Amino acid sequence: MYGKIKEHLQNELQSIREAGLYKNERLIVSPQDAVIRLSSGKEVLNFCANNYLGLSNHPALIQAATDALKSHGYGMSSVRFICGTTDLHKTLEQKIAEFFGTEDTILYAACFDANGGIFEPLFSEEDAIISDSLNHASIIDGVRLCKAKRFRYNNADMQDLEAQLILAKDARFKIIVTDGVFSMDGNVAPLDQINLLAKKYDALIMVDECHSAGVVGNTGRGVTELFNIRGEVDIITGTLGKAFGGALGGFTTGRKEVIELLRQRSRPYLFSNSLPPAVVNAGIKMFAMMAETSELQDKLHQNTNYFMSGMLAAGFDIKPGKSAICAVMLYDAKLSQDFAARLLDEGIYVIGFYYPVVAQGQARIRVQLSAAHTQAHLVKAVTAFTKVGKALGIIK
Repeated sequence: MYGKIKEHLQNELQSIREAGLYKNERLIVSPQDAVIRLSSGKEVLNFCANNYLGLSNHPALIQAATDALKSHGYGMSSVRFICGTTDLHKTLEQKIAEFFGTEDTILYAACFDANGGIFEPLFSEEDAIISDSLNHASIIDGVRLCKAKRFRYNNADMQDLEAQLILAKDARFKIIVTDGVFSMDGNVAPLDQINLLAKKYDALIMVDECHSAGVVGNTGRGVTELFNIRGEVDIITGTLGKAFGGALGGFTTGRKEVIELLRQRSRPYLFSNSLPPAVVNAGIKMFAMMAETSELQDKLHQNTNYFMSGMLAAGFDIKPGKSAICAVMLYDAKLSQDFAARLLDEGIYVIGFYYPVVAQGQARIRVQLSAAHTQAHLVKAVTAFTKVGKALGIIK
């Protein structure tokens, strides 16, 4: 039986390789940080991690995880509603709600699960989901699992969003769904304008804060803080796997009735193992740190401004944005791969992105800044980009 599909799979893999789309994994043999060591023994500066606040290897989080291992053990061996809920899980859910200024929170194994498990329990064929065209794959998959009518508007295009809201006017309930920060371009959703349209057309709002929480806003409270609309967004999803320590775990936070119904009917929550205590306690510690100071956010914002200014001064074409993502536009797929390979030779670890991850002819290097980067790291990165850019004829 396997023989037939084996040949098919081999052909599929070969076509992926021939298209230049095959993904190879580079091995890292050190903790995640601004400086990492590859399996070759080479140390490089890491500019492609989601480690925005530099917490992935923070000693305070490591200690919190260690403490929980001793007090609560290694794993839960259960879903939440059977015997997988500890005092730590409830504390973390409360801390997340306090951080975002919401009423309640539900934890998931990942934000992919949070986004995948939110629409089907809440909406039916009588309802309408109006989604940004550049929303994350997890949102797209979650919407597909729901019977609600689907509408899509062009990225951050408020005129098109309004047109879609008008088309959806007869729906029982309407929800506008957007990423807070779009991960490939680094642009921030215009949530202030989305909020006005939601009020005008009686729609709910859901925001995925995976790349914006901890990053955007003066104290890292995300796009609702940036646009001064805390408490006005109905549903926020996010992750502990990026700025908030980089381990695993996702969450949905928002209106209490929404969260309560998700606990009853959200399938990824009901049928997935509970988060391990070590991860949960590290999350509690992380939110305690966020409540004490915005020092890490301040450093991240300084680093982002410094790097983007340096890249613009060097003559690079970069996407404008208010996040920690800098999209260096190269447009050609092969060029993006060659550029990334040459940067690795210079000790800078980045990845080139191209179709189908981004639109055809929109290849780029995505640079992700971190509070863990020093100014010396940033200078080295800009210098390396400039050297390679000149060698490849990108800049003069």
